[in-house]
Amino acid sequence: MWINVWKRCPVLRWHNIDFIRHSSHLSMSEYIPACPPPKPEEVQKLQDFLLRSQRLFVMTGAGISTESGIPDYRSEGVGLYARTERRPIQHAEFVRSQAARKRYWARNFVGWPQFSSHQPNPTHLALANWENTGKLHWLVTQNVDALHAKARQRRMTELHGCTHRVICLGCHTVIKRSELQEKFLALNPSWNEQAYGVAPDGDVFLTDEQVSHFRVPSCDKCGGILKPQVTFFGDTVSREVVYSLYERLSEADALLIVGSSLQVSTF
Repeated sequence: MWINVWKRCPVLRWHNIDFIRHSSHLSMSEYIPACPPPKPEEVQKLQDFLLRSQRLFVMTGAGISTESGIPDYRSEGVGLYARTERRPIQHAEFVRSQAARKRYWARNFVGWPQFSSHQPNPTHLALANWENTGKLHWLVTQNVDALHAKARQRRMTELHGCTHRVICLGCHTVIKRSELQEKFLALNPSWNEQAYGVAPDGDVFLTDEQVSHFRVPSCDKCGGILKPQVTFFGDTVSREVVYSLYERLSEADALLIVGSSLQVSTF
């Protein structure tokens, strides 16, 4: 059995299946889609579903993080696609174009302090608590924001990786994103640009003129290209990861989807 809890549902909290709406900071409200109160019969349906499950498999998407202040892509009226013409960088463009990498990293550099400071909201904490009480068998997230990890979720797979890690495409060395931020600061001591808006992956809006003088480091070990350890649009998730999730899913007795439209592309 499975059920999809779309992002307009209030926050879930397991014990007596209490449903609450997290009171968000005003600066976050522009990213949160309108959410009417849940109907009692919908709450009862979800409660019954959860009570029947003993080995729950949960899949989460961007809608779970909007109340932490991170915008999503597809929410009507407030998602990135609704507000701008911007689209996420394509994997092939990042790999083949030095200019594209420079533009990406400049924007990411500016957005990183804010993006990395976001904290889990009650939904992330509830899911971590379900794991602690034995209700949740496994969680897979499409998100790259590390909020499940910050909530101390352990039985988890980050399907698309995490922006808090950086990998060299040459020697596959992995470093912390915070270490790369220090390298950016050292290479660009006087570079100080203001961003115009933020995207779900930590990217921000800068003009070509703003990024023209930004310097990007190479891998310390081999001189290779540094890339966030995430699956960009146009890239694929490894077979090993996919097969391991099929195995985890086969062990579960129910599937709950939270905050995801289950769409993979709109362009």
